[in-house]
Amino acid sequence: MVDWNLIGIIAAFIVYFSVMIYIGFFYMRKNKTVGDYILGGRGLHRWVTALSAEASDMSGWLLLGLPGLAYVSGLSSAGWTAIGLAIGTYLNWKLVAKRLRIYTHKAKDSLTLPEFFVNRFGDKKAYISALSSVFIIVFFVVYTAAQFVAGGKLFNAIFGVDYTWAMLVCAAIVVLYTFTGGFKAVCLTDSIQGMLMLFALIVVPIVAILSMFGTGGASVAALNPDMLSLFKDPSTGEFISVFVVVSGLAWSFGYFGQPHILPRFMAIKNPDEIPQARRFAMIWVILTLAAAIFIGLLGQVFFSTPLASPETVFIEMSKETLASFLAGIIYCGILGAIMSTASSQMLVASSAISQDLYKTFINKKASQKSLLWLSRVTVLVVAIFAIFLSLDISSSVFGIVSFAWAGFGATFGSVILVGLFWKRMNWQGALAGILVGGVTAFLWYMFLAASTGIYEMIPGAAASVLAIFIVTKITAPPTKEVTDTFDAYVNEIGNERT
Repeated sequence: MVDWNLIGIIAAFIVYFSVMIYIGFFYMRKNKTVGDYILGGRGLHRWVTALSAEASDMSGWLLLGLPGLAYVSGLSSAGWTAIGLAIGTYLNWKLVAKRLRIYTHKAKDSLTLPEFFVNRFGDKKAYISALSSVFIIVFFVVYTAAQFVAGGKLFNAIFGVDYTWAMLVCAAIVVLYTFTGGFKAVCLTDSIQGMLMLFALIVVPIVAILSMFGTGGASVAALNPDMLSLFKDPSTGEFISVFVVVSGLAWSFGYFGQPHILPRFMAIKNPDEIPQARRFAMIWVILTLAAAIFIGLLGQVFFSTPLASPETVFIEMSKETLASFLAGIIYCGILGAIMSTASSQMLVASSAISQDLYKTFINKKASQKSLLWLSRVTVLVVAIFAIFLSLDISSSVFGIVSFAWAGFGATFGSVILVGLFWKRMNWQGALAGILVGGVTAFLWYMFLAASTGIYEMIPGAAASVLAIFIVTKITAPPTKEVTDTFDAYVNEIGNERT
């Protein structure tokens, strides 16, 4: 007997994959220089900038990790994390976006964050570039692995295929369009995927609620009311620790240091359009975060028996409520969340190797063609390492993303934020901030996070800021060339809205 439901789902995936791959090959012909491949020639439209920044930000954890956390822990954990993310999104657009776009252009048209650090702080020997690149590669291999894990879980839950093969298929599709199309292809596909994510998060809970009419009353009455409290732990009924609140809100600081989000700001065509892009981005973020948490809470009522894997709550709800091609579109929305972030991360990691390590330290006279192909090859290398880390199906998407997010926030967040506002900051202070922040976050995660309940972002960011100020104050001030560039950047911003 023909399974038309499965055929409809497969048809949706075929259409989706075909569009993504076509976009990659379309932009392959347009990438003439490494600048085109890495930053799209700074020609992004404001709506593409907004959607691609947020889609690459939220990743597979928005449709898997966050609903799963809400399903298990209610609002007390998921709610504070979402609030922290919404605050961080706004502050990143408000404090960083326009300043970074203008400053990276003033600082010798820097294409990557490590290159910007070198030019911003006058690091003649590029120590910052080397250290930054190492942290980017390490944390992005981990972060990309989280996306591949999410993709493997998605295909495994939908089609019942072996997790390893499911994860490999997902990885192959992402690698193909990132390898071919570069930054513009990634941003355009991110925009499409961002709209799919929003559509999926709104449609599924509405259909689930409609399907429960007449049968859901008893389930709602049985729901633990502490699941709906921001201040109580539903498993114990006691008030949560202040560290849970602070750790959730600490996610906001991570935005200032995410190398896959910040290049969107650097690439917008017109810096004056950033306030419009910010408003659009905030609407998208608030709607998607609220919907993702609502799905997790709704799962407590919708499913009569507890789910074996909480992070599949959105997938299982989609399977129960939708069918055929529409279900396939929803699954593509989940896959879009995964692919949008993975592609951005692989692209940034490849630029760290080709632009910030190879060109800076090995071959300063490398041709644009050789750098372009090296960037593409390193996409494959990063993907291979991420695949090895993704082989364990028991890996938590939320847990992996949480660690990588804190790593980047503690490593680069303070350096970006302080560097945009403090003229006196020098390269020694920036180097110390990167090293101390990254190492502190890593060690805290390994040895103290579980016992203290404090998110590694907090001690990592605090240690980074402290290192920046202490080292900057005890070392020589930056050169006149560096301070003149800072003045030119400030003068261009003036009193205009950011």
